[in-house]
Amino acid sequence: MLIFQTQSLLQTIGLESSHQQNSDGKELAPFICSAPIKYMYAKSNPDYMKTGNAVLKFMLINQRADFSFALFTGGLSNPTLVAVSNHISFINPKAPVYPRLALGKNWDEMTVTWTSGYNIDEAVPFVEWSRKGTQSRRSPAGTLTFTRNSMCGAPARTVGWRDPGFIHTAFLKDLWPNLRYTYRMGHELMNGSIIWSKNYTFRASPYPGQDSLQQIIIFGDMGKGERDGSNEYNDYQPGALNTTDQLIKDLNNIDIVFHIGDITYANGYISQWDQFTAQVEHISSTVPYMIASGNHERDWPDSGSFYGGKDSGGECGVPAETMYYFPAENKAKFWYSADYGMFRFCVADTEHDWREGSEQYRFIERCLASVDRKTQPWLIFIAHRVLGYSTNDWYGQEGSFEEPMGRESLQKLWQKYKVDIAFYGHVHNYERTCPIYQNQCMDNEKSHYSGAFKGTIHVVVGGAGSHLSSFSSLKPNWSILRDYDYGFVKLTAFDHSSLLFEYKKSSNGVVHDSFTVYRDYRDVLACVRDSCEPTTLAS
Repeated sequence: MLIFQTQSLLQTIGLESSHQQNSDGKELAPFICSAPIKYMYAKSNPDYMKTGNAVLKFMLINQRADFSFALFTGGLSNPTLVAVSNHISFINPKAPVYPRLALGKNWDEMTVTWTSGYNIDEAVPFVEWSRKGTQSRRSPAGTLTFTRNSMCGAPARTVGWRDPGFIHTAFLKDLWPNLRYTYRMGHELMNGSIIWSKNYTFRASPYPGQDSLQQIIIFGDMGKGERDGSNEYNDYQPGALNTTDQLIKDLNNIDIVFHIGDITYANGYISQWDQFTAQVEHISSTVPYMIASGNHERDWPDSGSFYGGKDSGGECGVPAETMYYFPAENKAKFWYSADYGMFRFCVADTEHDWREGSEQYRFIERCLASVDRKTQPWLIFIAHRVLGYSTNDWYGQEGSFEEPMGRESLQKLWQKYKVDIAFYGHVHNYERTCPIYQNQCMDNEKSHYSGAFKGTIHVVVGGAGSHLSSFSSLKPNWSILRDYDYGFVKLTAFDHSSLLFEYKKSSNGVVHDSFTVYRDYRDVLACVRDSCEPTTLAS
């Protein structure tokens, strides 16, 4: 078995040995899977079984340290080190890599976040950017990182720990709507020389309410895969690369991406954040890559999480909140609003309390209530866990077809403010409901919706990569279509009245489900059940 890693081999083995005596749950053997290691079996090469020789190829990415290859016997459960190769080095392991674009707090702002090995006492980070025909500008970048002590538990504090490098974010302001910009990240060293990244491009956001073609991608629960065919213990996200590749293939027809929780499934193995940001670099360097918080980013006991599970592997939100920018008032409270052209997105954080009376509930109502539907007609609610409707097997066993306490507080807000579509991940499949309110279909149409709003359509789109989730044997009449497969959603707004919804298969990009919405502003104003303020008969 051949393994490569970016930390000292002996140091990692020492950590594994000391940790083995007191680990629990997901940290059980084999400890050889601790980050940053991936492996292949030598016997997977047919020549090895005949001659004892094998050629195995690994894809290496820059993770700010040298690589070594090691040969083990004994498999994953009882590894014995046989030999270690010489180091393999990148020319500059500290170089700026893996840019991640995101919307800023203002419509005419784009943020660029990236990773490097340079702290502020070594180099000054910045972004150089320009639009065609204009002089380049430079925007300074802030620098953050986190330490082992920032983690809440194992394996993030023990065998999964790896130095994440330094995370830099620059704010590119006063952008002209819709124009294309070129940018590159730079680090000015103390001797005056500059370390540059590659050149990248993006298109600035449209003015809020602008009438133009706008194309949105939404999915959850993708994770990462290994392009070199190497194995990871568990092989937890078998569909991740297919989804990534379909988005890259259609990137010229995508304006913004929402990855709505369960981002890397690093689960406390910090090196996986580098692996993931490298995987999506072509996407995130070109269009805003917006994220939401899921259980695999945040949940940890006694950490302020609404749930007491250990799904984050001890990360308790720290890597996600540092590695990616999102326009929240407080990064630790992972809820925010985002405007993109004719869309308003209200992004909730299901790992914190959303019930009526909570701080997050008040935010959600402000986000929904403050949008001008005359200029931004398409109102979208996003959350990781299913706060609406899902016939996932375990929800069906509970009899509620939702996350416990999910829609009880929020459904009156969705109806009052006429939320067009609510999206969820967490459940690893696809499902679409009718326009629904209080468990009742408000419209019997299935593919073409027009006229006054009647109820919110709820969509589970958690099949972007992780292992699939089974459906309940029960199928209520509000469940229009279910798909046990990998896929993602694309929303296309043609204008203020026309919206196209498409669910596409990750395997081939083919549309498997679709519907259209045609709605004028007078239809948004129209009163329907529980959606209008009281009126008076006074003249």
